[in-house]
Amino acid sequence: MQIAALITALLALAGMAQLTLGARLTERFCAPPRRPPLARPPVSVMKPLCGVEPLLEEALESFFLLDYPEYQLVFGVQNSADPVLPLLARLRERYPERDVALMVNDTPHGRNRKIANLINMRPLARHERLVIADADVHVPPYYLDSIAAALEAPGAGLATTLYTGLPAGPGLAARLGATQINHNFLPGALLARWLGRQDCLGATMALSKTTLARIGGFAALADHLADDQVLGRRVRAAGLGVVLAQVIPATTVPEADLAALFRHELRWGRTIRALVPLAFAGTILQIPLFWAVLALACSGFAWWGALLCLGALALRALCAQRVEAALRLPPTGAIWLFPMRDFLSIIIYIASFTGRRVMWRGTPLTADSGRVEPS
Repeated sequence: MQIAALITALLALAGMAQLTLGARLTERFCAPPRRPPLARPPVSVMKPLCGVEPLLEEALESFFLLDYPEYQLVFGVQNSADPVLPLLARLRERYPERDVALMVNDTPHGRNRKIANLINMRPLARHERLVIADADVHVPPYYLDSIAAALEAPGAGLATTLYTGLPAGPGLAARLGATQINHNFLPGALLARWLGRQDCLGATMALSKTTLARIGGFAALADHLADDQVLGRRVRAAGLGVVLAQVIPATTVPEADLAALFRHELRWGRTIRALVPLAFAGTILQIPLFWAVLALACSGFAWWGALLCLGALALRALCAQRVEAALRLPPTGAIWLFPMRDFLSIIIYIASFTGRRVMWRGTPLTADSGRVEPS
């Protein structure tokens, strides 16, 4: 048991070091002033939609309020009875000066309905620069300027963004979901990039039509669940880079109960495990409180194990505070959320290894590896 206690204690310390580094990388990413783009080329913003969720009108309205000289908003739905259409009509009436196009088309293209929607919308996008943004993304007015500046980087083929979680309400599930995004996912994504990975994060994907055609168009993504990761891999296989724009939108966390949150995060977990199995296996180190509790148990509840648990919890709260301050987010305000969040993360982590089937908007899919052969 002493050997097990030592090993788990070392794993807890490794996780605590990772938490600290993630918080520091977040502070460093947020510190520099935004660099304005050298040019502001016209942009077509593509927004595939399906149904209405909490805060959707606020999220979509933020795109009507962008401070950019020339951009087009292209919306797409696959059902003429979709309840999002009256919402769009209200926004178009509220902002008649905006250049807006709408595609209603249910033509299927592969297994991924989001990509099928984008394929149907593609003929309406008039500009060479394309920005694909999820429906639930809330953006600041300088969003397109930051993306234009990122695409000016030498060798850049695709720009993407980090994102924070915005709870749709005060409920426990939404708060836990936002905590996962803000304190684990976002610093973890920066840590992965610091280690050399160039992941594409699906909340924002920006590239030129020329680059899109070069990697096979949207059709190359139509049968993949993780279309963002496959797009990033295809861009890199073409010899181009995936860059992070210096803007951090928010995404709505709409889950009203723990069951819905579990299903959503299980889909994430199984998808990431299929894409990057070794990296996903290593994410268990992002939960040092889990290892500290194991170390306490394996040590026979020794005093040093109790100190390690308290230290892990205190560091978890401190790093969360640092991340929130860097991102200018309201404080979490309840330290008891962190053990609950980590306990849920462990359950989801274990469940991710029990299968590959996931549910996406009511449709059963199988998580795939998204393998891309070099071009």
